Amino acid sequence: MELEHVNGIDKGNVLLFALSTCGWCKKVRILLEDYGVEYDYIYVDLTSGDDRTEAVNALKEFNSAVSFPTLVINNKDVIIGFEAENIKSLLG
Repeated sequence: MELEHVNGIDKGNVLLFALSTCGWCKKVRILLEDYGVEYDYIYVDLTSGDDRTEAVNALKEFNSAVSFPTLVINNKDVIIGFEAENIKSLLG
């Protein structure tokens, strides 16, 4: 699974599963960038074949409903949807 990387302040392992056409996903990215957080993301809808299968399977580990956006922090905290206050709280 090939991730895109955004440089910023290291707040741990921050991974965003998103769709390129999703407005809520864009809001999460803007929030992360406004706070200067380093993170990785993948637009699952822009993947195909084995890459898509790998991305969906990775997402299912954190969100069995496979809904977007799904933000994973340090492989344990999961925020589904645009929950600005929760994101800010978990990232400090």
